[in-house]
Amino acid sequence: MMQHAWKGYKAYAWGHDELKPISKSFGEWFGLGLTLIDSLDTMWIMGLKEEFVEARNWVEKELSFNKNVDVNLFETTIRILGGLLSAYHLTGDQLFLEKAVNLGSRLLPAFKTPSKIPFSDVNIGKGTAHPPRWTSDSTLAEVTSIQLEFRELSHLTQEPQYQEVVDEVMKLVHKLPGKQDGLVPMFINTNSGQFTHKGVFTLGARADSYYEYLLKQWIQGGKTEDSLLEDYLQAIEGVKKHLVRKTGPSRLTFIGELSHNRFNPKMDHLVCFLPGTLALGAHSGLPGDHMDLAVQLMETCHQMYKQMETGLSPEISHFSLQASDGHNLLRPETVESLFYMYRFTKDTKYRDWGWEILQSFNKYTKVPGGGYTSINNVRDPVNPGPRDKMESFFLGETLKYLYLLFSDDMEMLSLEKYVFNTEAHPLPIWPSPPK
Repeated sequence: MMQHAWKGYKAYAWGHDELKPISKSFGEWFGLGLTLIDSLDTMWIMGLKEEFVEARNWVEKELSFNKNVDVNLFETTIRILGGLLSAYHLTGDQLFLEKAVNLGSRLLPAFKTPSKIPFSDVNIGKGTAHPPRWTSDSTLAEVTSIQLEFRELSHLTQEPQYQEVVDEVMKLVHKLPGKQDGLVPMFINTNSGQFTHKGVFTLGARADSYYEYLLKQWIQGGKTEDSLLEDYLQAIEGVKKHLVRKTGPSRLTFIGELSHNRFNPKMDHLVCFLPGTLALGAHSGLPGDHMDLAVQLMETCHQMYKQMETGLSPEISHFSLQASDGHNLLRPETVESLFYMYRFTKDTKYRDWGWEILQSFNKYTKVPGGGYTSINNVRDPVNPGPRDKMESFFLGETLKYLYLLFSDDMEMLSLEKYVFNTEAHPLPIWPSPPK
C-alpha cells in the first residue's frame, strides 16, 4: 500500500504537498513537500530504502524554508518538524536535524504575542506572525499540541528557547479559569490569554490533541512533571463525568459533546485517538479503569467502520447511529488506537479489525494509477464519491500504524523508548534524571 501511494505521489506530485490521485495532479498548502516529509520515517521503518534515499536527496537539495509563505504553526510543527526530528532519530543523519533547527527557529515569531499564546499562522520567510483573518483567537489544540516537538528541539540543540515558549503555554493553560472538571474550551485569545467561546467542550476537532499531549509530554519527560499528569487525570475524570454515554440496545459506549450544559451525541472520528491514549496511560501506571474505558471505546470505533456499507468510518457519527457525516479522509485515529490496544493486550481481535479496515481502504479508496483518495460517502459502496485528495497523514500515520499493528517485532519503536507525536512521528523518551 505504501509503495502504491508513493508511486502516485512520485509520478504526479513529487516535491509538492499533496497528491490528487484521480486528476493525477497535486495540491499545494505550504509548498514544503508535506507528503514527502511525513513519509520519511514510515519508509525507513518499512525498509523502503530506495524510496527513502530519493526523498532524502530531495530534502537535501530542494527543501528550503527561506520562502515568503504563511504556514499554520500546528500543522507545520506536527508534520514537518515532527517528521524531520523522527527521521533524524531513526537514521542519525545530521541533515534532518539541521533542517529541523532551521524550521524551528523560523516558527518562533509565532510566540511573540501579548499573552505568549502563539498566533496560528507564521510567515517563515519574513519572520512575522498573525492570527487567522477572521479572529484573534487560536485553537486550543493547536497551541497545546506542539510541545513534544519544540521540547525535543531544545533537548537536541541545548538551546532552551524552543522549550521555554511551549512550556509557557502549558503553564498558562494549567492555571486558566474556564475549565470544567479538566475539560477545556476550544479557543484561546492571543491578546488576553483567556479562553473564549466558553462552555463548549469536545474531544473532537479543535480540542482533541490537548489531552493526548498532556499524557505524552509527561511520558516524554520521564514522568517527572506533575502538573501535566494532574491536568490529564482531571481531564479524563471530566470526560467520564460529562461526555461518556451509552447508546440504546447495543450498549455502545461513545463520547459526545457538551454545549452550555446540553449534551450532543455527536462523535468525530478524531475522538478514536482516545482509546489508544487511555491505554498508553494505563500502561504507564495510571488507573485501571482508563483501560476499561479504552476497551469499550475501541469497540465503538470498530463499529463506526463495520456498520458502514463500505466498511470505512464517517468523519462524524451521531448516536444512536441514524445519520452520519459520510466522508472518509483516510484518517488514522482508529488504526492508531488498534496499534496501542494490540501492543498492550496482545488480543488478536484488534489485528483482525485493522485487517478489515485495510481491505476496505484497498477496495474503495485505491486509485489504479497510484495513490489513495478520500471519499465522500461511506454509505454508498457503488459510488463512494472520490474527493481526489490523498492526505499526507495517510502515509505518515495510517499506513505506519497498520504496519506496526501487524508487525510481530514488539521492539520496533518500543513504547518504553518512544512517544509518537500526533502525526505518528516517534520521538525518544528522555532518560529519567537521577533521583
